[in-house]
Amino acid sequence: MAELACTPTAPARKLPGWLVPGGVALLLAASAPLMGAYVGDLVVKVMILAIFALSLELLVGMTGLVSLGHAAFYGIGAYATVLGAGNHGAPAVWLLLLAMGGAAVYALAVGALSLRTRGVYFIMVTLAFAQMAYFVVHDTKLAGGSDGLYLDARPTLLGIDLGAKLPMFYATLVALVGVYALLALIRRARFGAALAGIRANEQRMRAAGFPTYAYKLAAFTLAGALAGLAGFLVAVRDGVVNPELLSWHGSGEVLLMIILGGIGHLRGAVLGALAFALLKELYSSAALLGPLADHWQLTLGATIIVFVAWLPQGLIGIAAKWRAAR
Repeated sequence: MAELACTPTAPARKLPGWLVPGGVALLLAASAPLMGAYVGDLVVKVMILAIFALSLELLVGMTGLVSLGHAAFYGIGAYATVLGAGNHGAPAVWLLLLAMGGAAVYALAVGALSLRTRGVYFIMVTLAFAQMAYFVVHDTKLAGGSDGLYLDARPTLLGIDLGAKLPMFYATLVALVGVYALLALIRRARFGAALAGIRANEQRMRAAGFPTYAYKLAAFTLAGALAGLAGFLVAVRDGVVNPELLSWHGSGEVLLMIILGGIGHLRGAVLGALAFALLKELYSSAALLGPLADHWQLTLGATIIVFVAWLPQGLIGIAAKWRAAR
């Protein structure tokens, strides 16, 4: 009886890392004109939260720095947009630079001091700086106090009003794609490799001659600038800013997003923002949940606890579990 020849099967080809995010971006761009007002506004909200989450992913996932003050940069970007626009408006590019620059400058100052501490002390210092910024805008007339400020004139880009539905959608999509691509490039660059080394063993990196403090400060400042970009977008979208944008609740929520999606993965940050926004919309809907909607924080918290217990690697870990089960 002739022996059966065993021919090895060729390994499955791995898809390029940009294929899925690029396909999703193209799908969103093509379907934007077909979306209703509610869906379109929700998608813009998710994309802004995704940019915010990606900015924190640069710190937590890529550098190993857990911050509880990240919302300060988000809020500073939003307030800089409204204050810079004034009563007569201003070009979008100018306001964007002001928002990102203002957030970056504050992040540089906070990072220069907080990065000299470690562990829980670093977390508490970032929280203290965020609360300081919160009370500055909450207690000053220039920032509108507890009532906040209104964006009287929406910024324009090449004569296009960004407050309109489609221009706002496409501007936010371009910003999200740009931030995602930037962080993907950083992960593959020398800078990203250095950050990964610092996350794994900072003492060894320092012994190898790497200026770890400078690398961490650069990452902290860049993360602040990207959070300022998200703040610019939320100010343009909502047309109003208030001190709650800088509160520790916002810092906790964005940290939950990257935990929910999966720390250490860019896609995880985007998935976490999507899941968080959808769960919040679901649990706060009185039409769907009735009186239970008044306690949406409780149900959302319980859901996140279950998610983290079931998927310690976050939503991004579902694919790994599926591959392991095959």
